[in-house]
Amino acid sequence: MSKSLRILVPVKRVIDYAIKPRINKAGTGVEKTGVKFSMNPFDDIAVEEAVRLREKHKNLVESVHAVSIGPAKAQDILRTALAKGADTCTLIDAKEAELEPLAVAKVLKRVVEAQNANLVILGKQSIDDDCNNTGQMLAGLLNWPQATNAAKIELDAARGRVQVTREVDGGEEIVSAALPMVVTTDLRLNTPRYATLPNLMKAKKKPMEKLTLADFGDVDTQARLQTLKVEEPATRSAGVKVGSVDELVEKLKAAKAI
Repeated sequence: MSKSLRILVPVKRVIDYAIKPRINKAGTGVEKTGVKFSMNPFDDIAVEEAVRLREKHKNLVESVHAVSIGPAKAQDILRTALAKGADTCTLIDAKEAELEPLAVAKVLKRVVEAQNANLVILGKQSIDDDCNNTGQMLAGLLNWPQATNAAKIELDAARGRVQVTREVDGGEEIVSAALPMVVTTDLRLNTPRYATLPNLMKAKKKPMEKLTLADFGDVDTQARLQTLKVEEPATRSAGVKVGSVDELVEKLKAAKAI
């Protein structure tokens, strides 16, 4: 394999995983005002894996390019991706539009073609909508092989193939496919590095291409789902502690659980 691996890493700006989401007063969605945002954790893992592949196969990886589709503020997470080792990035300003996975996949397909990427690594899902659809849809649109929920990624340079280990109910499953390919990442794949302050300063000098959805005018991004109402889940009653198995059985009988 010659020096020809071009990795694309889509990243999404989401409410920070440590924040407990709250429903807005209108009941139409999650409150976003005054809330901390950060890179989707699964995408952070994807960035780390792309950088590790480049570090391990320096003569094979041409570039690592990050892309985000979201509001203008998403450039913050792109700068973080650059600070962690991505070479270049693209911000596609979607204003405040909430694009569905199919629309995201359609736009990403165009970015893949523009960047001439032959390996896409992205998080298996985002922690805001938990759809777990984008990677699979992108692979379908590109007609590329895919490996989802990756717990380990190995590059077979001699054969131009990628081997992915996936955790399944019975243990592990190992799949292999030739490039080009789409891989989605699981939590066990790696532990992302921190973006240091010096690298964050250097990231400001790295190229960031800025586009808008209008630049993809012929791509259908129309929403197919409508959110009617968002509600908090019903409050559960507190549990109780029992002192013995006999007391537990009595409680279960009283609750008509047995």
